[in-house]
Amino acid sequence: MTNDIFLQHCEWDGLLAAMVSEEMDEVYAIPESYPRGDYLLAFDPLDGSSNIDINGVVGSIFSVLRRAPDERDAPDQRAFLRPGREQVAAGYAIYGPSTMLVLSVGNGTHGFTLERDVGNFVLTHSDIRIPEDSSEFAINASNERFWEPPVRRYVQECKDGRTGCREHDFNMRWIASMVAEVHRILMRGGVFMYPRDFKTPQMEGRLRLLYEANPMSYIVEQASGLSITGRERILDVTPDGLHQRVPVILGSRNEVDRIQRYHGEYDRGEDKPFTSPLFKERSLFLPETEA
Repeated sequence: MTNDIFLQHCEWDGLLAAMVSEEMDEVYAIPESYPRGDYLLAFDPLDGSSNIDINGVVGSIFSVLRRAPDERDAPDQRAFLRPGREQVAAGYAIYGPSTMLVLSVGNGTHGFTLERDVGNFVLTHSDIRIPEDSSEFAINASNERFWEPPVRRYVQECKDGRTGCREHDFNMRWIASMVAEVHRILMRGGVFMYPRDFKTPQMEGRLRLLYEANPMSYIVEQASGLSITGRERILDVTPDGLHQRVPVILGSRNEVDRIQRYHGEYDRGEDKPFTSPLFKERSLFLPETEA
């Protein structure tokens, strides 16, 4: 239903040439009965839909590209398979206690809140800046056994808190809605991680590049944060399909920098071997050589 609402409201105004969605297999070209414009829209109509049954936070995510000047025919997949750095706008709506639209057109990230009495969005958060440091991280800990060592290393350091090498405590969050996670990071900092794992080896990541990773990365970078796959900037990834999935790590600059450094050290064989605290001195289990 949400997907149909997007199509019906965006197909007739003459701004778009075509749309793609997480809920559609193919490109939706603007019907010939309507004028075609110069822009392409990619969207996730209802992010966090698993939260509907519990009345949790959900949202919508969108990404806008400009058509190539020489494209006059109805756009096909190739028109959308461009790196995220070519976006001209991106944003999301979050449907929570208040309805907000968070938007960037390349000059910072700004938040608008729906004023129901007048039926319009009012600028309430101008030039949002993500704090460079944070004490919060968001990740689905149930997948820990499938994570790569650099991610397990980072999360373990956060869990060790003030008794570990980071020397201060961290809080873990998980809402199961990317919109809600990113919104929290924009408001007060933090890191969101949906990293590569080996639960489904044939999948490089879990989140879709065109509909989730690219627009959210654009918003985060415009708010002075960083967004990576673990090893490269997400906005530099060239898609090879409409529904390509990628790992996503985004948020406060210094924390994302650290995670990227851990991936580099692991790939070069320079990182310290990850060991469970269960096998440290005075732990529950002794290594086999000491047993």
